Formats: sequence, C-alpha cells, structure tokens
Amino acid sequence: MIASAPPRHPARTDLSALKFNQFTVVLVTALAVTLTLPALTLVLGAAMLTGALIPHLSPLKAAYRLLGPVLHLQPEVVDEDPRAHHFAQGVGGTFLLASAALTFAGLQAAGVVLGVIVIALAALNLSRSICVGCLMYFQYRRLRYQLLKR
Repeated sequence: MIASAPPRHPARTDLSALKFNQFTVVLVTALAVTLTLPALTLVLGAAMLTGALIPHLSPLKAAYRLLGPVLHLQPEVVDEDPRAHHFAQGVGGTFLLASAALTFAGLQAAGVVLGVIVIALAALNLSRSICVGCLMYFQYRRLRYQLLKR
C-alpha cells in the first residue's frame, strides 16, 4: 500500500485583520509624517517587516488579536493564500524604514514622500480593496515562472 500525502488545506486569510492593519498603517504613518516622528515610522516599518518575514510573530497581528474584540471586529476568514499580502506588507515596511532613515539623515521631504506613498497605497487597499503590493507580487511570480521555464 502506498501512503498518500496528507490533504492540503487552502491557506486562509482574515480580511478583517488586513483592514485593521491598513487602518493602523494609515493612522500611524499620517501621525508620524505630520508630527515629524521618524522613530514612530521606524517602529511601524520594523513591525510590518517582521510580520512580512515571520507572520506568526507579527506585532500588527498581535495588536489585532488584542484590540479586535475590544473594537468588536469580527474575523472574516477566506480561503486565500496570504503570501501576496505578506509581500505587500514587506514593501510597505521597507518604504517606512527608508522614510525614517531619510528623515533621520535630514532629508525630511524625501522621507515624507515615502510616508505619503505608503499612506496612499494602504488607503487605496482599505477603501477599494486594490492591493498594489499584491499586484507586484503576482507580476514577480509571473516573471519568475517565465524565466525559469526557459
């Protein structure tokens, strides 16, 4: 008898957690950019990058688990692979780390531009469910597939 592999379960994504993250990113980044608080941008960027690289250690996910019930947020779990969202979060986190570094280096205008880009893209995802970082991820996967099949 040949042992078969265990059935694969589809990856799952909590859309409510994604919206919580996007709202948090918009709010905290707007506060950091408006008040010129690069340390806040640095902390948020590091939290986002941590969540992108090690999702089970995500500070934003921990905040959602803690604050979600208090804010009466209901999980909206769907069968969707979260890797594209992790990639998008990593891009946003990288932009915020660069924003903080530029602001600390005295290049405040450049830091503000990167912060505003993150705000705009998170707000677009929050309001219209258009995830530009996810689109980047899928284009990267498509390009990688085309290059590897040669």
